[in-house]
Amino acid sequence: MTTIAVTGHMDLTDASVPLVRAALAETLAPHTGGLVGVSCIAKGSDSLFAEAVLEAGGRLVVVIPSRDYRERKVRPDHAETFDRLVKAADEVVVLPHETANRQAYEAANSVLLERADRLVAVWNGEPPTGKGGGTADTVLEARTAGVPVDRIWPDGAARRG
Repeated sequence: MTTIAVTGHMDLTDASVPLVRAALAETLAPHTGGLVGVSCIAKGSDSLFAEAVLEAGGRLVVVIPSRDYRERKVRPDHAETFDRLVKAADEVVVLPHETANRQAYEAANSVLLERADRLVAVWNGEPPTGKGGGTADTVLEARTAGVPVDRIWPDGAARRG
C-alpha cells in the first residue's frame, strides 16, 4: 500500500486541467494496486488528484483544515465537487482549528506529509511567496522531512492571472 499526498496550485487555467489530469493519471498508474491518496480537496490540483485517486481505484483520505472551511472557503463553483469528494472519501479528518487561516493550512499540510510515503506537487516550480502554507512551502517541508516529491507541471500548464 502506497500513500501519496498532494499539494498544488488552485488557480489552474481551464486549458491546464486536462493536461494535469492526464499527468496525474500517469503518475498514479504504477500504484493502482494499493493506493491511498491524501488531499485537502481544494479547487484545482487537490481535487483533480482526489478524482484521479478514485478513478485509479484507490482510497481517498480528505484533510479539512478547519471546522469552518466548507462554509467560509468553498466557493459555489467548487461546492458540488467538494461535497462529492467528501462523500467518496474513506476517511475525513477535520482539524480542530475553528477558522480557516494560515495556521490551519500549515497544520493540514503537516498532516498530509505525516501520512505520506510520497508527495505529488502540481507546481510551476516557483519559490515560496513568504505567506506560508502554499505549494512551494509544502514541497520544501516534504524535502526537509525526506518525503520524495514527484513534481507535475506538464508543457502548456499555466496559472490564471
